[in-house]
Order: sequence, then structure tokens, then C-alpha cells
Amino acid sequence: MKSKVTDISGALDLIRDGDFVAVTAAGGVGYPEYVVMKLEERFVERKSPGGLTLYSAGGHGDPKGVHCWDSRFAHPGFLKRHVCTHPKVVPELRAMIENNEFEAYALPQGVFNQLYRCVAAGQPGLLTRIGMGTYIDPRQDGGKLNESTKEDMVSLIEIEGKEWLFFKSFPVTVALIRGTYADEKGNVTIDHEALKLEMLEAAMAAKAAGGKVIVQVEGVVRNGTLKAKDVVVPGELVDAVVVTEDPEQCHRQSADPGYNPYLSGEARGLAAAAASPKPLVSVDDVMCRRAVFELFPGAIVNLGVGVGAGTGVAAAIEGVADKLNFTLELGVFGGMPLPPPNFGVSMNPESFVSPSSMFDFYHGGNLDITVLGAAEVDRGGNVNVSKFAGHPNGQGGFIDISQTAKKVIFCTTLRTKGFEAEVSDGKLHIQKEGQIPKFVDKAEQITFNGAVAYEAGHDVYYITERAVFKIEKEGLVLLEIAPGVDLEKDVLRQMGFAPAVSPNLKTMDERIFRPGKMGCFGHFG
Repeated sequence: MKSKVTDISGALDLIRDGDFVAVTAAGGVGYPEYVVMKLEERFVERKSPGGLTLYSAGGHGDPKGVHCWDSRFAHPGFLKRHVCTHPKVVPELRAMIENNEFEAYALPQGVFNQLYRCVAAGQPGLLTRIGMGTYIDPRQDGGKLNESTKEDMVSLIEIEGKEWLFFKSFPVTVALIRGTYADEKGNVTIDHEALKLEMLEAAMAAKAAGGKVIVQVEGVVRNGTLKAKDVVVPGELVDAVVVTEDPEQCHRQSADPGYNPYLSGEARGLAAAAASPKPLVSVDDVMCRRAVFELFPGAIVNLGVGVGAGTGVAAAIEGVADKLNFTLELGVFGGMPLPPPNFGVSMNPESFVSPSSMFDFYHGGNLDITVLGAAEVDRGGNVNVSKFAGHPNGQGGFIDISQTAKKVIFCTTLRTKGFEAEVSDGKLHIQKEGQIPKFVDKAEQITFNGAVAYEAGHDVYYITERAVFKIEKEGLVLLEIAPGVDLEKDVLRQMGFAPAVSPNLKTMDERIFRPGKMGCFGHFG
């Protein structure tokens, strides 16, 4: 049997003008950077292969604008269409989207991952309620990101009197994936990788269309030396194996340099959180510490990007993290989720599944609690994280997760831009008010629909540094205010609408505003 190991030139010869290219990664985790870097160099030199459709289901960019990962496709003529989840994190491509230089869509990350399976199985698409009532809904934007984008990828249908969203399958003719080792037959393992990713699903989608699968690896081993249970992509699906050059830059395990066996689950390290409490309490700490009171023993928890990501650390400092079951939408069960720039991976994971399978788990209603960020909240409890001043941000798995978790907690300050406050003496002291309200009369775009969540019977809380709200039948209701703040001056006047105020309005627990442990052991039983 001829070896599938080839040089980079031979691998790139498999990619043609007009191909539909799926790249699997989560940010830079698992990104086949060496292959894409060389693909960019070839296009710059030859203007081919061009007119590509790029599928990016995991936010493959650096929001600071570093030219890497999907940014390498930001050349006129390189792309015809981009289907993504996080346009914000690839500033170069987002600028081209805003200039209508190619068609662009944003899809919910879970839907995107699951569509690869539909493509692989020859199915016409995915039927789901994920995205209903958000900008993904065709009655709003249908996930389209600019005026150049005309074709509908999602439609509304009715089955037995119930509305559903139908996401059309799409062609995949090239899959670019990454592993740790491969043998000459093309069998691939992920020994050192921090995530399993959707590499198998993307590879099968490409083969269903008679396409090509190119895998980037750290090294090649002899046939017969890989354990069968370690192989995540069988060689029958692989067309070319390329050994990376400059692994420090082109095959990094995470945002941190070097290799950490505690991220790939090959070894188990010490607890990630500090053993002693923080000496101070910040405004962000207030929100995360208040969120801890919404957790319960044995809860299956997801933490999103943003302020809420600190809830895991707050729970660990409180001594209750080991009573929780943390998960990550990218396919990790157990361990301690890490904050940005390593969001998406976990210290001491207990098991890995594909993102497609994890979103099956979430979509099925198995997630007890999620803690997410919010950029805009309106009077109906709708949340916007996906578009501001006309700029598309995307949302990753935000829609999938927020729409299916039994309890949804949004953590955000009440106002932003210039806001300053101090936490001392068990109180919140506002020193400088923010210039921009985050609680507005009408959100610019709906990424989370409050009415849909309420009708589904989900508990939805909005925790700020000075107030706590919840969705009720009448809309947003104020439940608690921080010690040290004035209800009228510091809360109601700082919002773009007048929320309902609970007749049982309470003061937030003072322990939240004091350094040291809050004493949640009693709360957890």
C-alpha cells in the first residue's frame, strides 16, 4: 500500500479552485496552521486555489488581530463564501465581510457541528429548534452577515402544528484536520491534543462528497504501532498526511507555549485554583461569587466566555468546585475550565467527546446551569452578544447553550465604558458611572430570546455588580440590589427602561462583598 505521507506541496495539490473547505479547530487549539500557512503562500504566489468556501465552526482567529489561523484567508479572491460562528475573532475577515467582499453566514456552533454529520450521512439537513426567535431565525436575519449574502441556509417549517428550523446541508470537498501522530496508512491519533474536535465528522463529510482529507501531525510512526482505540480518524478517510514544520508556532497545544499533559488528559496535575482565598474582591468577583449561590451539588455546568468564566475559580476558592460537574461545549467533561486565552480547554479533563456529541447532550436538555456574558439586555430579557453598531460578532455556542440549559445566568455590569467601582466594608461603592447602559429598551440583535426561554420553563437570571434580575411573565424583574447602592439613583436611573421591581426586593448577601470564603458549604449541604 502506498504511503499517504507527503510533503506540503503534494498535499496542497489536492485543493482546487472553488473547493468547499472545512477547517476543524477551536480558536488555535487543534488548528492545522502549517497547512493553512502554506496554502496562503501558494494563493499569494499563484492566485490559486481561489474562490473557496470556508467552514469554520470554532472561532479560528485572534481578536487582537494577529495574522494567523483563519486570518490567512483574508486576501481578495481567496474566499467566495465564509460560514462561521465567531466573525469577531478574525478581524481581517470581518472587515471583508462588512465590505461585502464575499458571502458570509454565522450559525450556532452546535448546529454547525451537527451539520457535518448530516453531510456525512447524505441527509438533506438538520431539523431543530435551536436559533428560534434569534437572529438565526429566517424571520429575522437567517444568520446572514452582510448584504452580499442572498441564499437562505435556514428555513422555517411546521410539523404537527409545531414550528422548527431547518438548516440545509452543505457540500464539503476538502477537510483540513490535525492530530498528533499518524501512520503511513493515514490512521490518526490525538495523544497531545487538548480537544477531540469535530475532525472525524468533517473527514466523513468530505469523503461523502468524494472529497479530500488532509491531516497535519507532529510525527509519523510505523504501521501497526498505533493502538486501535487511540485512532480517532481511520486511515481509510485520509488522503494526505503532512508533518508540521516549526511545531512551536504551527502545532501549539494551546495559547500557552509548550506541551501540558494536564490539558490532554495524559496526566493529572494539582488543583488549578488557589488554596487560599483572594485578598480582595473586585467588581467581576462580585458577579461570579453571586453566581455560585445559584449552583447546587452535582450540577452539570457550562461556563462561557466573559466575566462568567470566573465562576469556576470562585467555586474552587469557595471549596465547592469538586461538587460540580463542569463541561465545555467543545467536548470536555470534568476538570477545571480555563479562562481566555485558553478558553475551550480544561485542566485535568476526565473525558473527551466530539463537539457534535456534546451539543447532542446539551440540546437534549441535560445541562443544568450555564453562566454566560451579555453585552445588551432589553426589557423583554432578550440578550445581544452578536452585533453592535452594525459590526457582526457572532456567538459560537451561545445560542445552543442558552436556549437549552435549565438555568441560564448572565453576568454583566449594569453600565460600561468608564465604569469604576470599589468593593469594601461589605458594600459596593460606585466611583464613576459608565457612559453606556447595557440594559436598553431594545437590543440591536437578538442572540437570546427571553420570551422563548420563559415559555420553555427555564430559569433565567441577570447578575450585575449592583443588581440581580430574573425573567418573569411580565419581562425583566428586579430581585436584589447590592448593599451600598441606591435603588433609584444607582439602578433604575441607569437603565434604558423601567423594570418591574419585586415586592420582595432584597439586598444581595453581604458576604459576597467581603474578601475570603463566603461559607457556601451550608448552601451545598
